[in-house]
Amino acid sequence: MKYTDLVNERLEKLLENSYPDVRNSCAEAVRYSISAGGKRLRPELLIEFCRAYGGDINNALDPACALEMIHTFSLIHDDLPCMDNDDMRRGKPSCHIAYGESTALLAGVTLENEAYRIIADHVADPAIGIKLISCLSEYVSLDGMIGGQVIDTVSDDLLDEEKLLYMYSLKTSALFCAACEMGCICAGAPVETAHEYALSLGLAFQLIDDILDLTGDEKLLGKPVKSDIEQDKKTYPILFGIDRAREKARKMTEKALKATEHIPDNEYITELTKKLLNREY
Repeated sequence: MKYTDLVNERLEKLLENSYPDVRNSCAEAVRYSISAGGKRLRPELLIEFCRAYGGDINNALDPACALEMIHTFSLIHDDLPCMDNDDMRRGKPSCHIAYGESTALLAGVTLENEAYRIIADHVADPAIGIKLISCLSEYVSLDGMIGGQVIDTVSDDLLDEEKLLYMYSLKTSALFCAACEMGCICAGAPVETAHEYALSLGLAFQLIDDILDLTGDEKLLGKPVKSDIEQDKKTYPILFGIDRAREKARKMTEKALKATEHIPDNEYITELTKKLLNREY
């Protein structure tokens, strides 16, 4: 990922403040989770879409960091005992294992709020800042990522392929849409192609994620495998088989690649899209 170091350095700078009292435990949990690694894929896409459409990547860096904070908040909460109850994340103990459930809950909320504050405080053009906050909040809301998690949590009947893919489009594609569209907003470009691309990419990404939960290397993934089966979760490869899931991921990747034909200077985005289909972690 060509922007990883840039994003990591900026995240460290944005979260370097410490608190001299009991709040420090939550601040430590925030920094622990945000620095645990990860592909930084969503900030990568945000910055690259800004660049591809002729924008200055320096104007996209803080929004990209804000988006990574939102993603990390979602992972902290996903791992909680009341949700997926996962003990490992990115090869390290999950936030609630390292710091306790209440601190993990508050660390997630802190990251969510910090994300919007960073955009409000660091985006120079207020009109662009408002558009970025509106875009991000839309894709985090019940119409986006949180809505997908609700469906995943409360629905015992996701046997229908259409319903399952709809859940994926909210739970996973939503933050990919936020990333690509926010990059366009930073560049002053239209978002329609970015949305079409990101929706398909997100579906392919989640399908591969579900396959890796069944077939992947635990050391590479940084988390336990076969957890979906153990929790009796209804994922695409569990319901329809690994081969069908791979074929569906291939078709979604092809749709994403078709959309890249309408993106200027698209070589890096195209190669990244192909790479994600064949990833092992």
